[in-house]
Amino acid sequence: MTEPQRVRAQVLIVEDEPEHADVMAEALRRPGHVCTIVNSVAAAMEELRAGAFDVIITDLRMPASAGQEGTAPDGHDAGLRVLQAARQLQPETETIMVTAHGDVSTARAAFKHGAYDFVEKPLDLEVFREVVQRAASTVVLRHESGELSGLVQHDGAEGIVAGSEPMRQILRTVRTVAQSTLAVLITGESGTGKELIARAVHAGSRRSAKRLVTMNCAGQAESLLEDQLFGHVRGAYTGADKDREGVFEYADGGTLFLDEIGDMPLTMQAKLLRVLESGEVVRLGSNESRRVDVRFVSATNRDLKHMVEDGAFREDLYFRINGAHVHLPPLRDRRDDIPRIVHHAIARFASEMGGDGPVPEITDAAIMRLTQARWPGNVRQLLNVVQNMVVMAMGESSGDGPTIIDLRHIPADVSSEGDDEDPGVALAGASLEQIEKRAIRETLRLTGGNREKAAKMLGIGERTLYRKLKEYGLR
Repeated sequence: MTEPQRVRAQVLIVEDEPEHADVMAEALRRPGHVCTIVNSVAAAMEELRAGAFDVIITDLRMPASAGQEGTAPDGHDAGLRVLQAARQLQPETETIMVTAHGDVSTARAAFKHGAYDFVEKPLDLEVFREVVQRAASTVVLRHESGELSGLVQHDGAEGIVAGSEPMRQILRTVRTVAQSTLAVLITGESGTGKELIARAVHAGSRRSAKRLVTMNCAGQAESLLEDQLFGHVRGAYTGADKDREGVFEYADGGTLFLDEIGDMPLTMQAKLLRVLESGEVVRLGSNESRRVDVRFVSATNRDLKHMVEDGAFREDLYFRINGAHVHLPPLRDRRDDIPRIVHHAIARFASEMGGDGPVPEITDAAIMRLTQARWPGNVRQLLNVVQNMVVMAMGESSGDGPTIIDLRHIPADVSSEGDDEDPGVALAGASLEQIEKRAIRETLRLTGGNREKAAKMLGIGERTLYRKLKEYGLR
C-alpha cells in the first residue's frame, strides 16, 4: 500500500516584520511548502494579481505606510483587506489570519469574510504548520472536485474524493468512456460509490443535458419490475386506469442506470436483452413497439461471471451490458483515501449543520483509528460514522475555538474493529520490540513519513525516533 500523499502548497506570507516572516516561512518549507514573502499590503496585491497561491497567511494588523494600496490609515484592518483582495483575485485560495491575543475577537469577525482560520502570536509552530496543512488539503480537495465538475452532478449525493492511484485511474477511465456510447458495467461491494460513478458517466457524456434515470432491480417482484421498466397501457391489469411510461421511455435521450442488475430474474433478463438489442420497448398490454434511445449503465455487487457459469445470469446479456467495465475497490483496499474522505466529509456535514466558525478539527489518533477500521459498509458506512461524529462533537462544543473531534466521538462498534485480525490476538505473545516496531511503522504510514509528527504522536523525541528507525531498519 502506498503512503498517503503529503500536500505541498504555494503559500503567500504577508508580514511587515521580516524576522517573523522568515520564521513562518522556514516552518512551512520544512514539510515542503513553497513560500513567497511580502512585507506590505501593496506588495501582497501585486503578488495576488501576478502569482497563483493555495494558502495566504496575513498579519491582521500592519502599520500604515504612505502609498500602500488598500491599507487603512491605522493599519488595523490590513489583513482583512488582503483577505478581501484574495477573495476577489484568487477565490480558490484559503486565507489564515495571524493575530495578537487581544485581536482574537476581530479575527473571528474575519470568518464572516471567508477566512479559513486564525493563529495567535506568539506562534506555536506545530499548530501553525497543522493549520496551514489543513487549509492546503482543503484547497487540494477543491481542485480535485473541480476536475470532476464536468463529470459529477450532485443531487444531495456525496462527491467523489480520490487521492489514491487506483481511484485516480478509475476516474481517468470514467472520463474516457463517458464520451463514448458504450454500455458501462460498474461492479464493487455495497457502499463503494457505484451510483456516483454512474452519475459521473452521465455528466461527462453528450447526454448530460437530458435525464439520468435510476432504478434498483433488487427485491422486486417480476411483474412490478417489468411494469417499471417498460410501462403499461390502460387496462393492462386490474388497477391500470391510465397509460404509464416505463423508465426506458422516461430516460429517452438520456441515461438509464439499473442498479443491482445481478438480482434480475432470468425471464426479465431476456426481455431486457431484447430492448437493448432492438432499441424498442412494448408496454404491458400493448402490441405497439416504441423506439427509445438511452445510454445504458448498470451496476452490481455480485460476480456476474460466476453467475453466468452457474446459469443464473444470461451470457449474452452479460456481453451486452459489459461494453466498458469499472470495478470499484473496497475502502479497505484504498485506505490512503480515508483521511481525505474524512476531512472532506467533516467540512460538508459541519456546513450542513450551519456552523459559522472554523471547520471542526479531528485528532490524529481519531484519524488513525478510522484509517485502521475494516469498513464492511465501505464509503457509505464511513460517511454515516463521520456525520455522527460531527453532530456529537458540535453538540458538545462551547463555541470557544474550533470544535475538536476525538476518539471518544467514534461509535463503539467502529472503534472496536480493526484489521481483519483481532488486535489483541495479534499482539498476544509478541515481543515489546515487535510491538514497538509495528507502532512506529503504522504511525509513519499515517503521517505520510513525517517524522516530526510521528514522534509527537508516539510521545517520543524526534532523535529517539530516528535512532529507532535505524535500529529496526525502517524507512
